[in-house]
Amino acid sequence: MSRPIDGPRLAPRDGQAPKKLVIFLHGYGSNGQDLISLGQHWAKDLPHVQWVSPNAPDPVPGAPDGYQWFPISNLDPQRIETGASAAWPIVDAFIDQELHRYRLSEQDLVLCGFSQGTMLSLHAGLRRKRPLAGILGFSGALPGGARLKEEMASKPPLMLIHGDQDQVLPLGFMFDALEHIAAAGHGAQWHISQGIPHSIGQDGLELGAHFLGRALSGRYL
Repeated sequence: MSRPIDGPRLAPRDGQAPKKLVIFLHGYGSNGQDLISLGQHWAKDLPHVQWVSPNAPDPVPGAPDGYQWFPISNLDPQRIETGASAAWPIVDAFIDQELHRYRLSEQDLVLCGFSQGTMLSLHAGLRRKRPLAGILGFSGALPGGARLKEEMASKPPLMLIHGDQDQVLPLGFMFDALEHIAAAGHGAQWHISQGIPHSIGQDGLELGAHFLGRALSGRYL
């Protein structure tokens, strides 16, 4: 049974019932409050969107208000794949819950992740039978890339953005993800943010807003 999760929410800026939905998945040791600020930044251009940013299910020992989707002590690919596989049902159940809550469909939803949240966004989003409107991933990686071809159930639009000065998850993780996505018969847009460490630069914010606008209007389909 999947553990329930929840976190900060930001209602549509236009005051109407949500027409679209963005679910944020934060990074290791962070929390939902961290990424809901992206919704505040993007809401002016996307006033019809409901923004939801759940806290991951497990606290990080020694990190006040820090949560994790799965334990990660190093970047061993097998541990990342095992962790993502264990956390996937929790994210998948949350997606179902939120679509039902707002009476929306997969085509109304973009998953937006950062770091470990990008890992979960890709792992969960690519395995849903009905394609999402899109997956936007910052500074992340693709768990279990070698198995993606046999496990991928849909091909939603993808956008990956990564800083070239990232010392936490180096840029090579993005290229590894792109290679495995291509080998599985899918593709992704991607962008390198020059001079940006493990964070989101102004160019990433602008490209993210552009991707969300197009994905949620169905222009990539």
